[in-house]
Amino acid sequence: MWLHRFVLDGRPMAHLVSSDKARLLEWGRERGLDPRWIQYKPLKDPRTGERAPMWHWDLEGALIPPRAAGSPATS
Repeated sequence: MWLHRFVLDGRPMAHLVSSDKARLLEWGRERGLDPRWIQYKPLKDPRTGERAPMWHWDLEGALIPPRAAGSPATS
């Protein structure tokens, strides 16, 4: 799983992305997310250039995990 932070209309948001749908669903269940909200979007694997199946949660507010100590605060 990886977290992609971004800002939309001035609101901090993030995508939590994984090729392991079951793991993402479990993460969401632990935080009270409705499994109907998980999104599927094949993403290009930078190593091969081929599309790979991926799922993600759109996160905002308290659902965005805090930054790790020492990580850059770019967005």
